[in-house]
Amino acid sequence: MQLLSRLKKQKHKLNINLNDFQAVIFDVDGTLYNLKRMYGIVTLEIVKYYLKHPQEVKDIKIITTFMEEREKHACDIVEDVENAQYEWTAKALKTSTEKVRTVAQKWIFDIPLKHLYDCRYPEILELFAKITNQGIATGIFSDYPAQAKIAKLGLFPDCIVSSTDKNIGRLKPDPKGLLITAEILGVPVKQCLFIGDRDDRDGECARKAGMPYLILGKSKTIVC
Repeated sequence: MQLLSRLKKQKHKLNINLNDFQAVIFDVDGTLYNLKRMYGIVTLEIVKYYLKHPQEVKDIKIITTFMEEREKHACDIVEDVENAQYEWTAKALKTSTEKVRTVAQKWIFDIPLKHLYDCRYPEILELFAKITNQGIATGIFSDYPAQAKIAKLGLFPDCIVSSTDKNIGRLKPDPKGLLITAEILGVPVKQCLFIGDRDDRDGECARKAGMPYLILGKSKTIVC
């Protein structure tokens, strides 16, 4: 289902009126583009690559462990998430952080960018245009670095914040990044709407921040 139609469905069900908000903050992965489709495309590229380079096949374990460790440590309080995410994987696999960083950069950050536009929810530009035309500010808050992804999608939000930013250093569901996004936008928390796709991360993050939110693609969405 397209993103805008999903949003309209949730709006109708919950009587959400965008005009009630001064800002709309978006999650990225799974919200602005089809994450499952992206996983399928990148997985196919991984299989093709390592069939041709079997001597490097252990890299696949680095890729999967990197994502698993990020999930496992989501609620950890650390001072430097940007570096810690590589250290978690390096420790788990008894390899170097440099090796983890190199493999993750290629398969988790660089390769997906080539396919991002094709995986977008097609009406996202319409949604952003509608919000902007109504004089509502737009922000991005993602657990992963988002600048390159947003550029690929051709979007122009008023601010982009990532959990790995030096002034954030907290993964969702910690609300620090969401609160700072609202602060940068200059909008009170209660006047922001956070849109995401995971209740355990985006929804919980919004609840902790005291911010209204929508979880797309769920049969039931709770709004603070």
